[in-house]
Amino acid sequence: MPNNVDFCLITGASSGIGRELAISLSKDNLLILNGRNVVRLEETKQACHNAQEHIIWPYDLTNVSNIDKSLEEFLFKQEIRVSRFVHCAGILDIIPVRMITNENLLTVLNVNFISAAMITTCLVKKKVNEHFLKSIVFVSSIASEFGAKGFAAYSASKGALDSYMRSAAVELAPRVRANSVLPGGVVTKMTEKLYNDDQIPERLVKDYPLGSGQPSDIVGMVQFLLSDKARWITGQHFVVDGGRSANISV
Repeated sequence: MPNNVDFCLITGASSGIGRELAISLSKDNLLILNGRNVVRLEETKQACHNAQEHIIWPYDLTNVSNIDKSLEEFLFKQEIRVSRFVHCAGILDIIPVRMITNENLLTVLNVNFISAAMITTCLVKKKVNEHFLKSIVFVSSIASEFGAKGFAAYSASKGALDSYMRSAAVELAPRVRANSVLPGGVVTKMTEKLYNDDQIPERLVKDYPLGSGQPSDIVGMVQFLLSDKARWITGQHFVVDGGRSANISV
């Protein structure tokens, strides 16, 4: 593979929004697919256009202490560079405030926020990625702006991600743009246990004017923000939630 080949890095590419995004972006981009399950990453790769051109970076993002070293070694070994980075990786543990432990909190923060920050740090280092990085998109959640029972740790991690994004956008401009996409209720492997509740369909009809979302509903906004069509947009968060946050009906 030639030196400095230009790739898009997608974390959480083994399922959900990350997999849908990978399949869509693979039409016109070379991809680095990150996740901890190699079998599922390979499934994503095979579902992509031009599957043989994409690369898997298997790494468990709960281990934040070694992310920069692992990614740096991976990029040097493959002789590639990254111009676009999308952080789709996330975990949702519904834990009441009274039951949150240090371990719970650190695990959620590591995957949902700290890993994204450490990957960004690695990709903006000239010795690692030269000046290839141009656009960052963090897949956050409307939970970063609204409260819900059992969501304290998850909401805190997404709030940290969005706050980090705004400061990074200012600091890294004009070379790098950074934005967040905040989905509402999207049916994915991560959220499927929520949708097993018999009351959920009724609540979705009541609370979501456009109903629940699918991973494909988020992909278009992410693609736009990665593209040159969004060249004058940075430091912003974009809510994609089927009208949920606009609905104050009782």
